[in-house]
Amino acid sequence: MEASQGDRIIIRGRTVGSTDRHGEILEVKGENGAPPYFVRFDDGHETILYPGGDFAVERKTGS
Repeated sequence: MEASQGDRIIIRGRTVGSTDRHGEILEVKGENGAPPYFVRFDDGHETILYPGGDFAVERKTGS
């Protein structure tokens, strides 16, 4: 898994009826885009995250 600062993340809900969580990677703490990632979720919660199998990255688009 590789990501960059500014990429969007999606963590898929794992149970029936649970919603996906969306956020932005504020900082990549690993080397060469590797985890852990410092993430701010859309609800304002911030955390250090090691992604699992339910994690997807949406690459930021260039300007």
